[in-house]
This record gives sequence, structure tokens and C-alpha cells, in this order.
Amino acid sequence: MRRRDRVVGAVLGSAVGDALGAPFEFGPAGVFGKRFPNTPGMRFPYAASMCGGGGWEPGEATDDTQLAVHLGESLLDAGGLDLPGIFERFRAWAAADPKDIGILTECVLGSGLPWDLAAQIHFQTEGRAAGNGALMRAVTAAVRFAPLGRAATMDAARRITALTHGDGAAWEGTAILHELLRRALDGEDPLAALPSTLAAVRAEHRERWARVLAEDWHPALATESNGAVWPCLGSAVWAVRTTGGFPDALRAVVDLGGDTDTTAAVTGALAGAVYGVDAIPEEWLTPLHVPLPPTERVLREGELTVLAEALDAAGRSAADEAPER
Repeated sequence: MRRRDRVVGAVLGSAVGDALGAPFEFGPAGVFGKRFPNTPGMRFPYAASMCGGGGWEPGEATDDTQLAVHLGESLLDAGGLDLPGIFERFRAWAAADPKDIGILTECVLGSGLPWDLAAQIHFQTEGRAAGNGALMRAVTAAVRFAPLGRAATMDAARRITALTHGDGAAWEGTAILHELLRRALDGEDPLAALPSTLAAVRAEHRERWARVLAEDWHPALATESNGAVWPCLGSAVWAVRTTGGFPDALRAVVDLGGDTDTTAAVTGALAGAVYGVDAIPEEWLTPLHVPLPPTERVLREGELTVLAEALDAAGRSAADEAPER
């Protein structure tokens, strides 16, 4: 499989997962499977399952993909990591009254505080900031920094996450996802890379991350809702580990209920990188669209494909220009 197919698969897979899971957000487990049963001998009803509902049109992506696009476009426009610029893009998006926005993200972006203080002060005040709101938008940055190697991509993940999430557990979770995607984009098995990835996690967070990423972990063992960073990424890894293809991985994670758009976006990124863009059902891609506040733009499969390819090309160019160590 070509690298291009994995890169596009990751970006489109994340957006598809977001749109597929959005109508089932905060619902109970098992609703998706009951509505769209996977009957033996019958083809799974892909077109019907991109159903919309709960205020979402069929195929409409949420804040997860909107922020991933803003992040990716900042990385391209700035020629690299411009943290104040990313924060301002996020803040302008939040001020445009998007249809959905996470509570923590809304508090930080609406605080009026500078980019390098807003998340830190929120965490100091509230004491909790380990939501999954940075995982959900990570795929574009993961594609951009993957060619630069493990240290660079994990460092970028931490720094971008810290713009909105002051808890180091969230930083490490996004760093893990970046590295797993890097391995998958290189054609490796990301699950086989878990031990070496965990070894690069900061020591104070390593044990807890090792528990939720272990082979015997199941989402039923989670001690928080999957709106938290640990079970969100743990559920995505579980879905990829226990299924055999892109549609089955997405079906499994949406059927967990809870924060279905984000768990499916993270799963879609990882499964898309593993299986490639051709594994994503066309019936899920055709209605896919991403309204992008504060602009009037609506991105579809073609625009997301161009974005993915440009991010990969920029990352590979940066890697070629980097000094040898």
C-alpha cells in the first residue's frame, strides 16, 4: 500500500468516524448495532448508517474535524508550528458559535487569556483537564510531523495539546496517538509499537496509559466516561485490535455509546492509517461534509484529500531539510 493511501485514509477516516458517530453522541451502548444490524450473510448497510440525527445532517462532521482542519491549515500556512497562530484560529472558530464545542475547550478559548496561559490557568483553577478534546483534532498534525520521527511528533503533540488542555495526561495521550499514527503511516503495525511508544511517555503518566492500552483492556474496565482522554484512546486501540477492518472498527467503537463522535474520529484516524483510504466505504465518503466556522466554506472528500496530501508533503520536505544528528 502506498503511503499516500494511508495518509488520506487517516484524515478521511477521522472525519468519517466523526460524522458517523455524531448522531449517537451521549447515547447508551448498543444503539448503533440495533439500528443497523450486521446480519450474517448480508452486507452491512453503509449508506443507511451515515444517518444523521441529533441536529446533524447525514455525513456532517462536528467540531472534531473542524478543529483538525483549522490546525492542519495553520501548519501549512505558517510553514510549521505557530502556537499563537493556532490558538487564534481556534479562538476565532469558538467565537463564531459552532454547532458543537467541548466545555473545557470553550472555557479556555473564551477566557480572554493569552495563548500560553489560558489552559494552564484553567487547570490550576479547575484541577481537571484530561478530556479528549485534543485527541479528536490530532490527525492533521500527526500527518504533518510523522516524517520527522518519534521525538518530533510526540513533542509537537504535547505542545499543541497544551494550548487547550493543562493536564499532562492529555499531552501524553495525544503524543501516543501521534506516534501510533506515525508507525501506521510508515506501514508498520502500530499495536506492535505500543511498548516502545509507552517507553517514550513521561514517567508520571506511563503506568496509567499502559493499563488502558494493554492487550487485555476492554472499554468496560474504564473508570471514567470515554469523554476522558484515557478511555477514548484506549477504546480506539481496542477497536482496531479486536476487529479486522475499517468498517468493523468504527461499528465497534460507535456501539460503545458515550462520546461517540470523538471515539470514532480517533478510531477512524488509526484504522484509516492501518487499512488505507480504499477500506473506507464510499457510501460513508459521499455525504461527508465539514462546515468550517468562522468561514462559509464546506469541505468534502476532495478538499480533505488535498489537505492530507499537502500536510504529508510538507512534513517530508521538512524532514529532508532537517540537519542530520
